[in-house]
Amino acid sequence: MAEGGGSVPRLRRQLESSSFQVEHYVQTLSQQSDGDRDLQEHRQRIQSLADETAQNLKRNVYQNYRQFIQTAREISYLEGEMYQLSHILTEQKSIMDTVTQSLLHTRDLQAAFPRDTEEGKVRNLTTLLEKVEGCTDLLETPGRYLIYNGDLTEFDVDNMVLIQKVHAFLMNDCLLIATSVPSRRGMYKYNALHNLDDLAVVNVKENPPMKDMFKILMFPESRIFQAENAKIKKEWLEVLEQTKKNKVISDKRKKEEETPHSPVVPELVTNPFDDEDDDERPADEEEVDLALDWIQELPEDLDVCIAQRNFEGAVDLLDKLNSYLEDKPSTHPVKELKGKIEERIRQLTDVLVFELSPDRSLRGGPKATRRAVSQLIRLGQSTKACELFLKNRAAAVHTAIRQLRIEGATLLYIHKLCNVFFTTLLETAKEFEMDFAGINGCYSAFIVWSRSALKMFVDAFSKQVFDSKESLSTAAECVKVAKEHCKQLSEIGLDLTFILHALLVKDIKAALLSYKDIIIEATKHRNSEEMWRKMNLMTPEALGKLKEEIRNCGINNFDQYTGDDCWVNLSYTIVAFTKQTMAFLEEALKLYIPELHMVLLESLVEIILVAVQHVDYSLRCEQESEKKTFVRQNASFLYENVLVVVENRFEEGVGKPAKQLQELRNSSRLVRVNPESTTSVV
Repeated sequence: MAEGGGSVPRLRRQLESSSFQVEHYVQTLSQQSDGDRDLQEHRQRIQSLADETAQNLKRNVYQNYRQFIQTAREISYLEGEMYQLSHILTEQKSIMDTVTQSLLHTRDLQAAFPRDTEEGKVRNLTTLLEKVEGCTDLLETPGRYLIYNGDLTEFDVDNMVLIQKVHAFLMNDCLLIATSVPSRRGMYKYNALHNLDDLAVVNVKENPPMKDMFKILMFPESRIFQAENAKIKKEWLEVLEQTKKNKVISDKRKKEEETPHSPVVPELVTNPFDDEDDDERPADEEEVDLALDWIQELPEDLDVCIAQRNFEGAVDLLDKLNSYLEDKPSTHPVKELKGKIEERIRQLTDVLVFELSPDRSLRGGPKATRRAVSQLIRLGQSTKACELFLKNRAAAVHTAIRQLRIEGATLLYIHKLCNVFFTTLLETAKEFEMDFAGINGCYSAFIVWSRSALKMFVDAFSKQVFDSKESLSTAAECVKVAKEHCKQLSEIGLDLTFILHALLVKDIKAALLSYKDIIIEATKHRNSEEMWRKMNLMTPEALGKLKEEIRNCGINNFDQYTGDDCWVNLSYTIVAFTKQTMAFLEEALKLYIPELHMVLLESLVEIILVAVQHVDYSLRCEQESEKKTFVRQNASFLYENVLVVVENRFEEGVGKPAKQLQELRNSSRLVRVNPESTTSVV
């Protein structure tokens, strides 16, 4: 032993050597060994060395486990901080590039468009308009001059199909669109004239190959144009915006200049009705002051807010306007202003609807929808906000279930499925209650949505649990897990247990009936091979295990049916029937729902009848006295123990007694008292 103990360290050093070669080592070992015994001893030394190495490895892993966890956590935190830092740097770089380009472009514009005299501007306009057919009357408006012009390509707003090539002329108060004349090179034909007060310019997001585009909005129509490159598009956007602002300032200045010169001449009124009308009209016009700076710039400010995705700012501006016009009469200027604003509201609504569409990213959870939902509600469209919010969350639930990996173990998959679904449902319910608080009409829509989402969950649940023909015990555990998760929703006042039962009742019923048929077939097969012999379990361990199993079934007096050594004074058929029936009852009670009360009860009666009828038949047909006594002993165990335990356990699990089981036990007692009777149990 001492030699063997000293050889292990030497063997370890030999195996740890950098020059160790397996083939040479095996060849040397086979030459030096005297026989099989030496090889066995050497094998034991190597095995002990392997066990010792494994133990050391486990010990080291255990000692360093906490450090592994801390290191992984620190790495995760560091990764998140590095990602945030990278994101911030990228945003800063983008902002700096934008500022630099804006400064350079402003300088280029100033160089490209020097300020001409009024006479020069009008002369340029006259020269250019001579090339446009059908617009000679444009020159009749005094003070009109050319700002900017250039070639553009027009596309269809709905399907983005190319329509035509156009030439646009931007003047200080309007925008002229002209089309080229194919037969006359360099000549154009009048197409449309848009007043700057009635149009808005919106940048179109780049979507290759559709790029360098901008939209002109003229309530209730719109047109999309494409510039030759990004630089020309930017020039158009800036020049249009600046020209619109200059026109607002010019109109305001003209109005202020005209106001002091308006003579106030008193009139003699002889018609009282005319007096009333004349008094009301000036009063109305004086009361609604639309010349305020923020009102004049409101359409453009709304366009900017929508383009910059500043939805809160846009809705704040609309609320401010509504508050200002709340007690004002609806005059013609007010109606015109509202017409311009309605188009912006429609655009804002479309953008908010797109924000809530399922095509958008769903990673932010229900909180990511709060911004768009709140603004839609402020716009008075709570019904649409509710509908879009629920559609968004339905897509999120569907995506979460679809991305869940199907594991080999069904119960593990169901745990993950329930955790993902009910957590998402709980978060959605909390967010819904926060966003739509006080809007009672939306809660019924949420209940309907919850039922459809639960149906989606049950489809995935049933496909994995019931369609794959899992055992009844596995199905029972899975249903139990689903019920427990469903009860957690009650903390927010949402109880979907009844709906879950209604959706699962069909599959649970099929599983119970299928397993009932399996038990009946197995019992009939054992009955056909019944020899009515005592069980010999051969070892005390096997007998102890059987006693424990019967005790777990609820039968506490099983010891009186055991004999000397390892004998059991019961038939194998009766013992197997007892274990199988009690296991079925326990699993069925886990699956129990009130709708399946009669299904479970009738299944139990059918199973018990198979055993009762077999015992009844054996009592009537058995001729040997000793075997008949043994059959009576098995009948006593079945009637006085098994049926009683089944009846009590059913009543305990369901909450009410079962008359069918009581009648079956009483009928069985009559048969046992009068075994010679030919009466059969029905």
